[in-house]
Order: sequence, then structure tokens, then C-alpha cells
Amino acid sequence: MPHFEHVRHRPPQLLAGPRELVIACAPMKSNINLSHIVRSAGCFGVTRVIGTGAARLEERIARDGADTVKLEVHRSLGPVLDTLRAEGYQLVGLEQTTHSERMFEFQFVAKTALIIGNERLGIEPELLAKLHRVAEIPMYGLPHSLNAATSAAVAMYEYCRQFGAR
Repeated sequence: MPHFEHVRHRPPQLLAGPRELVIACAPMKSNINLSHIVRSAGCFGVTRVIGTGAARLEERIARDGADTVKLEVHRSLGPVLDTLRAEGYQLVGLEQTTHSERMFEFQFVAKTALIIGNERLGIEPELLAKLHRVAEIPMYGLPHSLNAATSAAVAMYEYCRQFGAR
């Protein structure tokens, strides 16, 4: 049997350059969720998160992610999506919709903007209309969806699985 030793704070894998993944969030009911998203982004080598509305970080939660992730704050998400589209990003919503693609069959493109909806309302219809594609994390039990920050972390992980330490 192999012998396992606990290793805390293993040094991160080195990336050839910054990830081309951007996380763009609808106004969150809780800045705690946004802070968890920033922390996860830092863990996955994502350097740009866009918050909207009254977005701000809870430093005790975001921790080291706040040191490596740039948080941009804008009033609303619609104009942000228009700008990201013009910059060449594929706009991918993380939502349960008609015609959404199962996350674990979903093929990301390198230059992706992942759109995270509000905890209660999801991605609003006028924003869904701006997206290129929608990915959905399959649920196998109740409740029917994950927390916004947890969903974002799952999607970032899948993106990183597809675009490892290149």
C-alpha cells in the first residue's frame, strides 16, 4: 500500500502565460459569493474577474486571490458583455437553459468569458440573448442547482482541465 503524507500549500503549477479566461458576474446578492469566486480564480490562475453593481471583496474570504486577481467593477453587465464580445471573447453563460450544453461535454475555447448569474435570478433574459453558448452543470439530486461561487469554481476547474499548464 502506498504511504501518503499530507502536503499543504504545494507550489502552483507554472503557466506559460496568463489564462485567457475572464469571469464576469451579474450583481451578486452577497459579496461573499464574489469573494469566493475571486479566491477560486486565483487558485486556477485566472487573473481577471468582473463584478457589477455594488461589488466589493470580503478580504478575509478572497485572501490571496485578491493579490493575483484584478477585480474590475462596472455598473451593469450588458455593456461589459458587448465589450468582451468586441475583444474577441466567446461569451459562455453558466446557467440551466434550453439548449444548454452539459459541462462535462462542453468544449471551451481558450478566449472565453464565463458569465455567472445572480444567486437567485440567474442570468437575466436580456443577457442570455447576448451569449454565444450556455454550459450547465448536471445535477443528480436536490436542490436543483449549486451556489453561484461553487458553480463558478466547477466551471473554472473544467476550463483548466481542458487548458492545463501550457
